[in-house]
Amino acid sequence: AMSPAGSSVYAATGSATAVACGRISYVLGMQGPCAAYDTACSATLVAGHAGLRALQLDECSVGLVAGATLMCVPTISIAFAIAGMTSARGRCHTFDKRADGYSRSEACGAISLLQTRAHDGMTLSIDGSAVRQDGRSASLTAPNGAAQQGLLLAALGDASALSDALVQNEAHGTGTALGDPIEVGSLKASV
Repeated sequence: AMSPAGSSVYAATGSATAVACGRISYVLGMQGPCAAYDTACSATLVAGHAGLRALQLDECSVGLVAGATLMCVPTISIAFAIAGMTSARGRCHTFDKRADGYSRSEACGAISLLQTRAHDGMTLSIDGSAVRQDGRSASLTAPNGAAQQGLLLAALGDASALSDALVQNEAHGTGTALGDPIEVGSLKASV
């Protein structure tokens, strides 16, 4: 049976992601753009892209990007397992011959963004960013190589950088024999 607390205003506002991020802005007194993102595997990266753009457009002078994944009910995990998306071994072997899917897990991370020109080796610098959708591909879990190449080239273009200036690349890493080679091939073709 549902408890009376389940229908309270606290339960309603406590389960809405838009309200959660708004409360963080409220507590910290932040007045720039505030949004919640749900993009499956890239929500925090997309939020980081939006934060970078907000700084570049002078919508704010400091930003907070935070991401959290909570798995409170097993429904999605069961559906992904039935679809063959998760590893039967329960371990993700991305870019490995043992790759048989990914492992779902909870996570939390945050980064503050500041406008700065310092490249002192002590400061993480985001020089370029791009967000794209794959469009059509072989399946829901198969990356579109051409779209990934376009994304990588757009990020390099945004940074006004050549591929040899790349220090780090954040990979999706599906952990599958189909997706991983497409991703690696896209990176090789773009750089």
